[in-house]
Formats: sequence, structure tokens, C-alpha cells
Amino acid sequence: MVAQPVVGAPQEDIASPTVAHAGLAEAVAVAGRIVLPGEGEAGHAATAQKLPAMPGQLIVIGFMGGNISGGNLVHREALVARELQQRFPLGLHAAVFANSDWKNALRTVLQLLDASGKGRPSAGEKSAARIVIYGHSWGASETVTLARRLDQLGIPVLLTIQIDSVEKLNENDGSIPPNVREAVNFYQTEGLLHGRSSIAAMDPKQTTILGNYESSYKGHPVSCAGYPWFARAFMRPHIEIENDPSVWGRVEELIGKQMP
Repeated sequence: MVAQPVVGAPQEDIASPTVAHAGLAEAVAVAGRIVLPGEGEAGHAATAQKLPAMPGQLIVIGFMGGNISGGNLVHREALVARELQQRFPLGLHAAVFANSDWKNALRTVLQLLDASGKGRPSAGEKSAARIVIYGHSWGASETVTLARRLDQLGIPVLLTIQIDSVEKLNENDGSIPPNVREAVNFYQTEGLLHGRSSIAAMDPKQTTILGNYESSYKGHPVSCAGYPWFARAFMRPHIEIENDPSVWGRVEELIGKQMP
């Protein structure tokens, strides 16, 4: 099945810290607000939502590729989160992060689940979690890593979506942990930089792989306006898939199906 791509290409290697008790404790303990990308400058927020989420609300976490900030609206990862929040203002809570910002992403999820306000979600709040995680490039690698961290905390994930996933140092973006109900992978193979062509479930009884879908841009290029010249010159297919409206249309459709 042929699909098509979008961006966030890695520009330098950033190792992701392993999950230690200290990191998790910090993530659980810090209270605050989640900031959603809006119309302002990259990395600045126009909208903030108070935590926690409403009961049954879908939590959508996105990760940018490369060294891109979560509020950079040149990139589809941020735009899709904003569009989803506008479509489902009460039923969905969306937030986007730089792929290096895993502590804030994890903290946000835990705060959203903590409806009782006790400082960390209860066992019941964890089991009732409704979470979707997506990302491009290094952000796709961080998508799987966040799912794995949530697995260690006993928190289920409805869906992970990887777009041209490029594995980060000390991460494993090819094995989907058993707390994930469904996972899907979109990729291209034409560029110098290209994503993983296949993902697999660690436990096929627990996780359904919806598919590994390849995109091709030969003969039908996708606009990459607003991207740096070196990205357009040296990693164009990798950012074409990041900007491909057909890929992101499918991403939004998959997320929309998770709405209550």
C-alpha cells in the first residue's frame, strides 16, 4: 500500500535518557499547565489548558523531528495537533513536544491522568487512560520510547503513529511494547535519510500492527516551502513525507477513530 511523507529531520544526535526512578518521580511531582502551539513564534504558545483532562478525554501527544521546537507551525506535527484540538475542543487534549523534551511529555500525561489531584494517577486512572502518540523522524523514535515508559508505569496506549521513523541513540523504534493496542508505520526509502520500513509487536496478542506503508515522491513532489535549503537539498523525501497531506489525512483519520 502506497502512502506519502512529512518532516522534522534529525540534524544532530541527541541521546534520550533512560527512565530512572528519579526521572519518573520528577515527572510525577511537578504540577503545572500544558501549552499548545498557536499562531505565535515557533516555540511560543498561544493557548494553555489547565490540567487534568476531563474523564474519557483523548490525550494526544506529538513529537517533532530533528531539533525542532514543539510550537513550530511550519511543521505538520504541530499543525495537526492544533487542527485536532479545534475539531474536538472538549473530547481531546493535544500537546506537541521537541523529541528531546521527553520529561515534559511524560509529566503532561501523568498530570492529565491525575483527576484526583493527588500528585500522581491512581491505578484506576491509569487503566482508564486513552492515549495516542505520534511523531516524525526522531520524534517517531521518541513516540515508541514514551509508550515504553508508560508501559513501565502500567499505563495503556491506544495508538502509536510513526512517520519516517529514525531511531535515536539508545532507543528502539522497531519493537512496539505490549501496552500499545494498535501501531502504524509510514515511511519512504528514496532519500539519503529515510525511515524504518517495518515495525513489529513485542506481543502480537496485545498489539495489532495496522501496517507499514511506503510512500514514493518520484514524479509527484510535495511542497517543502519554509524548510531550510539544506533539508530541501539533502533530505527532501524525508521532509516530503512530513508534509504529505495524504499521510497526515490518514493520521488524523486514525486519531479521529479513537474519539469516544
